[in-house]
Amino acid sequence: MIKKEFFEALADLEQERGISQQVFVEALSNALASAYKKQADGETGSVEVRLNPEKNTIRFFLLHTVVDDEVEEIGDGEITLEEAQKTHKNAKVGDVISEEFVPKDFSRIAAQTAKQVILQKIHETERDNTLSEFSDKEGELMSGLIRKVDMRNVYIELGKGQIEGLMLPQDQVPGERYETGDRIKVYVKRVRSGGRNAQVLVSRSVSGLVKRLFEEEVPEIKAGTVVVKAISREPGHRTKMAIASTDPRVDAVGACVGNKGARVNAVVAELGGEKIDIILWSENPLEFIAKALSPATVLSVTQITEKSAIAVVPDDKLSLAIGRDGQNARLAARLTGWKIDVKSESAAAKMDLGLTDEPTSDAE
Repeated sequence: MIKKEFFEALADLEQERGISQQVFVEALSNALASAYKKQADGETGSVEVRLNPEKNTIRFFLLHTVVDDEVEEIGDGEITLEEAQKTHKNAKVGDVISEEFVPKDFSRIAAQTAKQVILQKIHETERDNTLSEFSDKEGELMSGLIRKVDMRNVYIELGKGQIEGLMLPQDQVPGERYETGDRIKVYVKRVRSGGRNAQVLVSRSVSGLVKRLFEEEVPEIKAGTVVVKAISREPGHRTKMAIASTDPRVDAVGACVGNKGARVNAVVAELGGEKIDIILWSENPLEFIAKALSPATVLSVTQITEKSAIAVVPDDKLSLAIGRDGQNARLAARLTGWKIDVKSESAAAKMDLGLTDEPTSDAE
């Protein structure tokens, strides 16, 4: 079967789409074999299709496995040794011999199959290429258009609409409303490849989103002059972010807050009003703990074990230090990596906890 035009078309696709001709050849070989077996009601045994772009040929072969003459029942795709040796004198049991044939009335099915395979391969390759590009964007901030919202998931058109982002329930922020047609910023968590179900998983709830938003607003973070050392977050409620400056001339906190709070307010607005505590990081863990309990004033921090400490605050600041449902103390503990027991000044006196000379922390 001479198909010069067919192979020329494959060569053109390779030039236009950047898809290897060999990819099409392998896929078509399998698809044509499968299509022929369906046409023959699956009674033909194994079929192999060999495409040769250099000779512009498509050839069909029936494959037979040679079995012993004494086998009681010959299965589909099998041939006895005696029959095999009529055409292949050196055949022996276990060999696979091939017999070329020309299928009848196969042009229409071949054309349909080729069209389906080519379109499928173009789609798969373009999707894989797009996924490959997006794999480099893991951990990045992207803007997208909400395309669909069902009872649990949010589907977002990313980039120029080349691919769909999926935001699962655990990556959504409690209290946020997601409406079809809204433009939204998301954090690319992971590119998940799984055949037709390949997707880009995105999030609005991870701490990385806050960091990337500040990078957008604060040139000093983008440039590396201000470094984000740690973030703890309860999405939709509060975030604590510890920062440090690599240049003593640069005020890290001032850079993140911005003129009249413009920079931090832009991030807060994007997060729907979520509160953000910007904290100056310290190499001294006890000093860091005191700052992490912001906006409460801390009188002292005493180390109890290797990674636990007691923080003493004024009696009237105890509820502020602990926060609603313990949120402020909990976020401070996550930020520092220490277990923090917050005590009021009067309670500390009863426990005979002497105040240290550790610096106090006021609200930023």
